[in-house]
Amino acid sequence: MPFTLATWNINSVRLREPIVLKLLAEHGPDVLCLQECKSPVDKIPTAAFIEAGYTYMVARGQKGYNGVAILSRLPLVDAGDQDFATLGHARHVAAKLENGVTVHNFYVPAGGDVPDREVNEKFGQKLDYLADMRDWFHGDKPEKSILVGDLNIAPREDDVWDHKKLLKVVSHTPIEVEKLAETQDAGGFVDVTRQDIPQGNLYSWWSYRAKDWDAADKGRRLDHVWATPDISGAAHSSRVLRDARGWEKPSDHAPVFATFDL
Repeated sequence: MPFTLATWNINSVRLREPIVLKLLAEHGPDVLCLQECKSPVDKIPTAAFIEAGYTYMVARGQKGYNGVAILSRLPLVDAGDQDFATLGHARHVAAKLENGVTVHNFYVPAGGDVPDREVNEKFGQKLDYLADMRDWFHGDKPEKSILVGDLNIAPREDDVWDHKKLLKVVSHTPIEVEKLAETQDAGGFVDVTRQDIPQGNLYSWWSYRAKDWDAADKGRRLDHVWATPDISGAAHSSRVLRDARGWEKPSDHAPVFATFDL
């Protein structure tokens, strides 16, 4: 049975409850993974989501920052979480669907402004987080798994608006790209989005600082959908819902979709 999954850094699930409901009503993903919920779990507006047909949720939350949630209209069970780099942050949660697929939802640290761990603790935390992800997936090889989320790295040259200008900008530096590739390789993950859309510029994030983000189009592909090789061939119909970046009181990220025939 096919199911459609979407991932979206919502930048406050309570503040942006209306556009979450708009997405659910108009695009109807079976599973929606949210990051940067900025809410304790008990404050997530679940009543409205349940009314919309999303009666299942697993989540990890914190007051005011971080936070990840998986909303679903398909039955799922909590499959745990990991505190990578021992930051004490709500940045990972996993859930298992009835078809045996495990969904990992990640919010990788952004890394601050300076790409140097000697002067920027946050950048060091980001690299350590990725290293712990790599080691975990290397030690416990995933099967029948999908990894999604705001990974805060745009790995390819065509994942950013200007490769040369962003080489020294956090999210596209060579060391970050290298660490992300190591994590992907450790789990054997396939980049489903680029499997479906192999060529051309593709972005999922546009800064709030740009007055006309659409015309300027200085974007980055920070949000990803990966799958293990045993199910990656069943993936299709990947897309970025760019229009959502222009909705009322938007997140600076747009949702990324993929469908799996499983």
